[in-house]
Amino acid sequence: MVAGGLCLCGLISGILCVCLAVLLWGIRLWIQQRKKQLTSGGKDGKRPLLVAFFHPYCNAGGGGERVLWCAIRTLQKKYRNVTCVVYTGDRDATGEEIVEGAFRRFNIKLTHPVKFVFLEKRYLVEASLYPHFTLLGQSLGSVFLGWEALLKCVPDIYIDSMGYAFTLPLFKYLGGCRVGCYVHYPTISTDMLSVVRNQDTRFNNAAFITSNPLFSKFKLVYYYFFAFMYGLVGSCGDVIMVNSSWTLNHILSLWRAGTCTSVVYPPCDVQTFLDIPLEEEKSTTEYSIVSISQFRPEKDHPLQIRAFAKLLKEKRLGQQPSLKLILIGGCRNQQDEERVNNLKRLCEELGVSNHVRFRINIPFEELKRHLAEATIGLHTMWNEHFGIGVVECMAAGTVILAHNSGGPKLDIVVPYEGHTTGFLAENVDNYAETMAYILSLSPEKRLEIRENARRSVHRFSDQHFEETFLLSVEPLFK
Repeated sequence: MVAGGLCLCGLISGILCVCLAVLLWGIRLWIQQRKKQLTSGGKDGKRPLLVAFFHPYCNAGGGGERVLWCAIRTLQKKYRNVTCVVYTGDRDATGEEIVEGAFRRFNIKLTHPVKFVFLEKRYLVEASLYPHFTLLGQSLGSVFLGWEALLKCVPDIYIDSMGYAFTLPLFKYLGGCRVGCYVHYPTISTDMLSVVRNQDTRFNNAAFITSNPLFSKFKLVYYYFFAFMYGLVGSCGDVIMVNSSWTLNHILSLWRAGTCTSVVYPPCDVQTFLDIPLEEEKSTTEYSIVSISQFRPEKDHPLQIRAFAKLLKEKRLGQQPSLKLILIGGCRNQQDEERVNNLKRLCEELGVSNHVRFRINIPFEELKRHLAEATIGLHTMWNEHFGIGVVECMAAGTVILAHNSGGPKLDIVVPYEGHTTGFLAENVDNYAETMAYILSLSPEKRLEIRENARRSVHRFSDQHFEETFLLSVEPLFK
């Protein structure tokens, strides 16, 4: 009786699997038929190759968007019979306004028009929609958003340029596309698993979870399940590009697709900062220490303020030139503004308010002026996936002091031709000691380090990005 029941269950399961396979194959054929109906021939009668970028926030104006527009410009220069498509949820702007915004913010001028496919369901990938199980919620939401994109335009080549890996199998197996992706940071990393496993309190691992063994175990199981699923969908990529060695290590560990994975450093606007004259410091009566980063919790501005307070307190600078810390960053919303107010209160508690300046959402020219006058560029984010702000500080001619982890440690603040390009630290004591050491150096020695750093950042230029990007995506065009 039991054996008969098992056989029946096995038969039903087999039939369901066959039905599912037939259904998926039917959907794929229907989508291919729809593709023929939606596309038309070019001026010479040949149908252009459609290359689509999935970038729901293409009008945001950040480093990820700079990668997007540089990638499109690169393809337009290289391939004649290519039409670039951008899937976006920025319905509050027209295509012309988005392209104009890219030119205004990044000085990137496209040689040919871009086709925009406006998506209505972008809210499905908003983190605010999922107060709990955010990673899973956003990832599943991206599948539905990807389905909307696929129905509106079926490309030949699909590139996820914003980190929605769960869309890759959708476009590959149902859309019949060759698929690639540019990973700015892994949605989940082995470091995140370690934080939960060790019950460490972080901005993404609340104290009420770390203090409860049951909650920690449950979150760890959830993270392992998500990491497994993330690995499955990521391995569907035909071409995988990552922005740093740190991201590469995590993606190789999770996706296990080493043969098609390569590092393509993001294009940084280094030339703009290299135009700042680099001269030996003339005045040693005042030193400024500058930090550039959005006021988000992971940037760890409290560490900067505490280290600066310790530096002032220990009076290690001999004649004690005047010191000031300038925190430059963007506030996106009320939460960011509240975070800035908390930082100001911390300055008051530590007695350093008179030495700390907050510069919020300042114009680019003012940013350049602060960097030109700064002695030290400060960065404190743990496991920053790359660190565009670090590159900008080095290009502008500051002596960089970055966190001893992630992209800054592995790719940016590394010796160049055997010479020092900057310094790394991990905690309040390290940062205070290293800042004191940098300020104790002679102006000639600091100038030498600044010159080394400047020479090293050419690795992150637009031209270098174009070369490595084209080499990486070439298999998609064969």
